[in-house]
Amino acid sequence: MTLRDMTPADLDLVAVLDRELFGVDSWPRQMFEDELAQPQSRRYIVAEIPGSGGVAQTVGYAGLMCLPPLGDIQTLGVLPAYEGRGYARAMLGELIAEAARRGAEDVMLEVSSINPRAQELYRRFGFEHIHTRPRYYRDGSDGFIMRLRLDPSPTHPILEDPS
Repeated sequence: MTLRDMTPADLDLVAVLDRELFGVDSWPRQMFEDELAQPQSRRYIVAEIPGSGGVAQTVGYAGLMCLPPLGDIQTLGVLPAYEGRGYARAMLGELIAEAARRGAEDVMLEVSSINPRAQELYRRFGFEHIHTRPRYYRDGSDGFIMRLRLDPSPTHPILEDPS
């Protein structure tokens, strides 16, 4: 697997994947375009694996907004056929490390109350549930706000692989 920065050439595919993964809560393509246009405070990445004919296949994507002292994981998605293989873990680790490089003291994210798999991943990285937004998502599920406090030391254990 390779992680690389998302580019405008990825936007059509990422928008399709986002609709597949998040349905009514997916972002319009323009929103991804707007996010990529702000590299001073944003970083978006894609996870790729070797595909047929030597063409890389995108299996996931993730994005960070960082306005120190706060980083916020804006989105993270992996195609269902590729879940459980460490792609989400790798992307999350990279975005946490990016937030730390940019001076964040805390990293926040929001996850649906009906997504226990994602909640467990976040807990393994040290995120804690700090607030609930009732019926936040369009499907009626609650939004769990989670926070990770970053240790400013260069050997912060969360920047290591938590598995």
